[in-house]
Amino acid sequence: MKRKWALWALILVVATGVAATNRQSAPTIGLVNLEMIMQQTPGYAEALQAFEEEFQPFEDEIQAMIQRRDSMIQEYERQQVVLSPTSRQEKETEIRDLQQRFEQRAQELQSRSQARERELVAPLEQRVQAIIEGIRAERNLGIVFDLASIQGVAAFDRALDLTPLVVQRLQQSQ
Repeated sequence: MKRKWALWALILVVATGVAATNRQSAPTIGLVNLEMIMQQTPGYAEALQAFEEEFQPFEDEIQAMIQRRDSMIQEYERQQVVLSPTSRQEKETEIRDLQQRFEQRAQELQSRSQARERELVAPLEQRVQAIIEGIRAERNLGIVFDLASIQGVAAFDRALDLTPLVVQRLQQSQ
């Protein structure tokens, strides 16, 4: 919550400072919706599809591990009453070990997944960022905010929205 207020305070300070120094000139802020832009970026859908295809086997592996763990727990719960204290402790240790291996594997796959996604998407994001920076410089804007990451925007002047222009330039650069 504090972070959200800090972000709004920063936006207000920047916007107020920009407005105060340029009362007579055009606004020096711009807005984009990076989420929308990325979805319309040529190659983005293909990158996501490639990512999903590459990591489907890992997702299947995680699901199988979850099912195995759940089955083991259910079996233990059914047998718990009739097990000796030693057998009960052995089963509990076996379940904990499986859970620990599962968590380690899930973390490993999560790290690999994030790295691969960055690898596939980063060049596209860099291209989008370069186009946004070009438009910012061309229009002499002081700052460009991402509407997708700012929560609570109730209304804004659509003339400040650079999203359609960014998408158009992306498609022209293909």
